Amino acid sequence: MSREGQAMLEECKTALERWGGVHRLIDRWLDQRRELLVTFMDLKEACDAELEAVEKPQIDAFSELLMDYISAGHFEIYPQLREEATAFHDHDALALADKLLQRLEMSTELVLAFDEDFSTPSRCQHYLSRLPAWLDRLAKGLGERFSLEDQLIERLHAAHSPPPASQAAARLSP
Repeated sequence: MSREGQAMLEECKTALERWGGVHRLIDRWLDQRRELLVTFMDLKEACDAELEAVEKPQIDAFSELLMDYISAGHFEIYPQLREEATAFHDHDALALADKLLQRLEMSTELVLAFDEDFSTPSRCQHYLSRLPAWLDRLAKGLGERFSLEDQLIERLHAAHSPPPASQAAARLSP
């Protein structure tokens, strides 16, 4: 496993520890992120080992997880986080969300372009030599995306969540 992949998995684990259990939707989404990263690293290792041996089903499995993850963010998580900030009348959080969501669009466009390039067997065969470069671009784009998403969760969700019982008890003790 590459250092970059290990770092991304560690950041995913940290996010899961930070926000895990707080909200099932976010938990499920962070689990999807982890599964996506594992599949990404498997595909990257396969490319590094023998690019010509990489087959469309392996690319499709990664692409499907990638599209599912991106879709869950756009259609489930982000609206839920905005709704929560709205319920708490947190206008600063909503303004931040708007800025972060605009930045997330860049990686969404990157994901859609990747999916298009590898959408059919003939396109996959045509673009296979570009797969390692694509994966490098996606690693960078997804790393930034995960960081932005973590900021969204931190500001729009965690800020409104009650502290865990242990922290609340510590604050009350003299």
